[in-house]
Amino acid sequence: MIVNSTPAGWQIIYQQAHALLAMQLAWHWPPTLPPDRWVGLLAAIAQHDDEQEAWRGRGGHYGLTAAGAPANFTQKEFSMEQAAGVLAAARFQGRWRSLLTSLHLSCLYEGLRGEEKEIDAFLDDLRARQQQWQKELKISKKQAGQAYDLLHWCDRLSLILCRHEIPEMGRAVEISRGPDGTIHTLAQPVAGGAVVIQPWPFQAAEMEVSVEASVLTQLQFKDDAELAAALRAAPIETLRWTLRAA
Repeated sequence: MIVNSTPAGWQIIYQQAHALLAMQLAWHWPPTLPPDRWVGLLAAIAQHDDEQEAWRGRGGHYGLTAAGAPANFTQKEFSMEQAAGVLAAARFQGRWRSLLTSLHLSCLYEGLRGEEKEIDAFLDDLRARQQQWQKELKISKKQAGQAYDLLHWCDRLSLILCRHEIPEMGRAVEISRGPDGTIHTLAQPVAGGAVVIQPWPFQAAEMEVSVEASVLTQLQFKDDAELAAALRAAPIETLRWTLRAA
């Protein structure tokens, strides 16, 4: 979950919803690949945060901090089960999506190398599979990396929006490096107004994207079951942003 603090409690955005927002962003990007691979890239973006660990047991606390607050995804440790699960699910949609998903897992978790033998083995397996899939698909490492860069770019922009990380007073923040190597920035010149992206990468001169969030007013929960019940009953709000060229 992405957990934002509000004056009244918490705003919760599921990671799968954040991924769908990332795919909305990619959908507006001019296609840079043949249709089958472009659709595969969109699928990888939309599903890159799937296979999240289920909350089990009435007394569990997986979704909570030690203080009983909803736990933000950054407060959770690496889950081998989730990482292996999202890669296993990708394989049902083919080698191209599997390659993109594995590149994302490498990007996220390569920094953990050396901590545990199990993690090292997983990372080594990712590298071996990437080389195999690139060879079978007749695609170079550079070409695969450029396609993945779009996934990473959309993921990063979606997180900036979902986590309310747009700087105040019109200051700019770097999004990421795009597929062609260009570094893009965003700013919001007027508080609550349109978000300006430079240089502008999308097809239309202006567009709107959105994501749904659950609104909680209860600050603490005794266990996962209580949090899950509150989320099922919580009102839903739709967050919207207008993006435009400078």
